[in-house]
Amino acid sequence: MCGIVGYIGNSSALEVILSGLERLEYRGYDSAGVAIVEDGEVFVSRALGKLQGLKDQLKNQEHGRKGTIGIGHTRWATHGKPSEQNAHPHRAGRVSLIHNGIIENYIELREELKEQGVTFASETDTEIAAKLFERELKIKAPFQALKDTCDQLRGSFAFLAIDQDTPDRIFVAKNATPIVIGLGSDEVFIASDIPAVLPFTKQVMVLEDGDLAEVGVDEILIENNGKRVERKIEQISWDPVTAQKGGYKHYMLKEIHEQPQVLGETFRGRLNIDDGSIFLSDLQLSDELVKNIDRISLVACGTAWHACLVSKFYLELLAKIPVDVDYASEFRYREPVLSKNSLVGVISQSGETADTLAALDLAKSHCETFAICNVLGSSIARKADHVLFTHAGPEISVASTKAFTTQLVAALLFATFLGQKKGVVGTDTVKELASALIELPTVMRQTLELEPKFRRGF
Repeated sequence: MCGIVGYIGNSSALEVILSGLERLEYRGYDSAGVAIVEDGEVFVSRALGKLQGLKDQLKNQEHGRKGTIGIGHTRWATHGKPSEQNAHPHRAGRVSLIHNGIIENYIELREELKEQGVTFASETDTEIAAKLFERELKIKAPFQALKDTCDQLRGSFAFLAIDQDTPDRIFVAKNATPIVIGLGSDEVFIASDIPAVLPFTKQVMVLEDGDLAEVGVDEILIENNGKRVERKIEQISWDPVTAQKGGYKHYMLKEIHEQPQVLGETFRGRLNIDDGSIFLSDLQLSDELVKNIDRISLVACGTAWHACLVSKFYLELLAKIPVDVDYASEFRYREPVLSKNSLVGVISQSGETADTLAALDLAKSHCETFAICNVLGSSIARKADHVLFTHAGPEISVASTKAFTTQLVAALLFATFLGQKKGVVGTDTVKELASALIELPTVMRQTLELEPKFRRGF
C-alpha cells in the first residue's frame, strides 16, 4: 500500500499523476507505476525504486504523454517483495488496477482462479482484484462488475481501475482505506490523500467505507450498499506543507492519529472471534517446532527493545515459555547459550537495524529465528526463518508511535498463537483477547478525539 493518484480531464494525465505522487513521497515507497489511456489504448509503465527511476524510464517512451486519463501508484510492499513485477498498476486483459490495503482472502481467491486456468505474473494480492474484475467484465456492465468484484473481497482496500473498453471512466472502490475525489473545472482528481490533489483544486469529496464510484468528467456516480449516494463537497483550506501532514502540525501527531487504522491492519485476517482461533499462516511455524521450543530470546534496539519487554510478559503469560530480553548490541558479545530448541526473535521497524541484523546472523547458526518487522523485503525480513509483518506503513517521525503499538499487537498475536499450539491457552481466553483487539481501534479513536481537551501547545 501507499500512494494512489488518478486523473480525468483535459491536461496531461501523466504530468498530473507524477506531480500528485511526488506530493505523497513523504509516505515512503519502494516502487512506482502509471497507466495512461491514449488513443483508446492503455499504456503501463512501472519501475523499482524512486519516482525519478520511473520518470527516466518514461523519457524513452513515446506513448502515454498525450493521454488525459490515467492512474498512478507508489507501492509500499505488503504482499510480494519490492520488484518491478510486483509494482502497480497490474494488468489483467482489458483491466489496469492499482490498490492500497490488504485483501485478507487473497490466497483462497488465487486458488479459485488458478483452478479456472488463470495465471499470475506477480506475488501480490492486488493482481487478484484485477483478475476478478476482468472476469466479471466479460459478462457484466462495468459498474456491476465492480460491485460483484468487491463483494468477493475481504479486508481493507481502496482501488482505482481502468477498463480499456470504457476508456473515459475510472472505477473506484473504498473500504477501510482512504480515497478522496477532487473536483476541478472539467477535470477530476482522485487520490489516497489530500496533498496529491491540493495543487489543482481545493474542492474535495471524501469517500466513505463501502463506496463504489464510476468517475467521469461529466458525472460521478457513487453507490453504497446498492443505493445511490451523494458525498459532501468540502473546501480545503490547508497550505501544501500542512497538507502533507494530513492537517496535523507535525508527522508525529499525524502518526499518533493513524494508530487506530494501522492497528486494525495488524490483526485483520489473523483472528476469528467466533471460534477463538489465531491465523498466522505467514509465519510458517510447524506444530513440531512449536512443541519443542523451551526458551525464547528477544533481541532489539531502542523503541523495539521496549516492545520486547512487553512481548516477554505476553509470551510467559500466554505461552508459558521462559523469555530473555537483550539489547542487540550486547547479545552477540555475551556468548548466549542457545540450543536447537531455542527460538530467537528480533523486532525492528525498518528491518535494517545494524546491531539487530548482527544478532540475527549469530542466532541463525544455532537455532530457529523469527522477526516482527514492518518492511517487507528488508534485510531482517529476508534473513529470519519466520516473519510476522506489522503493516504499520512508513513512519517518518523519529520518535516511534504507530510502529511501536503495532509491534505490541503483533507480539500479542504471536504469544496467543504459540499458547494455542502448545495447548496452554483455552478457546475462551482467545475469544476474549480477540474481542478486545477488535474493539481496540474504536477505543483508541475515541481516546484520540479527546485530544483538544488536553492539548498544551503542541
